[in-house]
This record gives sequence, C-alpha cells and structure tokens, in this order.
Amino acid sequence: MLERWLQIRGDPAVRQFLFQQQRVENDFDRQINQVLARIRVLILNRGAFHAQIQFSTGEVTLWFLQEPLSYRIHLMEEFLSHHICRCYPPHPYPEGRAAMPGEAVGRVLAEFKRLRQQDPQLYLRSGSINVMNGVIGLRFSCDGSHYLNYREFLARAGEMGC
Repeated sequence: MLERWLQIRGDPAVRQFLFQQQRVENDFDRQINQVLARIRVLILNRGAFHAQIQFSTGEVTLWFLQEPLSYRIHLMEEFLSHHICRCYPPHPYPEGRAAMPGEAVGRVLAEFKRLRQQDPQLYLRSGSINVMNGVIGLRFSCDGSHYLNYREFLARAGEMGC
C-alpha cells in the first residue's frame, strides 16, 4: 500500500491555459451513475481488482484477478451496453486479500463523481482504483496527478485538485 500522498504537478503549458477551458459534458458524464455502478459490480462481483476510468474520453480499462497480467479496454459505447457485466464470470470480492474493504469501493466511486462534477474548470479527467494495494490515482484538468491510499483519499477528498 502507498504510504504517502504523492502529488505530481503537470505540464506548465496545460496549467497556463487552465481557466480558458471548460469541461464539456459527454455521454459518460450524462450516465455517470450507471458507469460507476457497473464498475462497482465488476469490482465487487466479477473479479476486477483495478479499474481506470477515463471520464474525458469515455474509456474504462480493467484488470481481473483471473488474468492479472492482462487488461481489458472498453470504449464508451461498449461499456454503456447493458451486457458488459455479463462478459465476465462471477467472482467473489477478495476480502482478506484486498487492502481495501469492499464497502469502501462505492464511497471511492462516489467521490470520483463529486470530483468530476465539482467545478467546470478544475475537474477529474481520470481516476483509478486498485483494491489489492488500496491505491487511488487521480488526474485533473490541470494535468496534475495524485496517488494515495484509499483511507487518506476518503478522509481528505475535499483537498484534491491541481
């Protein structure tokens, strides 16, 4: 598990024009509750242990316990299909092996939603959750990145940003 909050400042060229841009709502934004609910199901019931959500481009990349050395990329249309969860066989959540308890998954994903919607200029572009090592990864519109353990993320989420 990551022991400290790691913050990486992004490209100065991106930061320079930060307040001249604004988030444009896309299909993932309009269906964010459904997207996050599917990710929650895939983590808690289908063996996904790491999910990377690219909100800005509508991509979800998943790693599964059954094949941890491979990952699966799903584009927006495919991920929004009601068949996506059935593509993966049932697999119980790895309680006892995972650094993050299952009940924290929904809270982390809800915080991703808040960070995506909180401000039209300073917003979450992508987020990742890894339940096995308990690490949360965030990339913001300012090109800044954060990596921290889920406990600290949930305790200090209001402090996240550029």
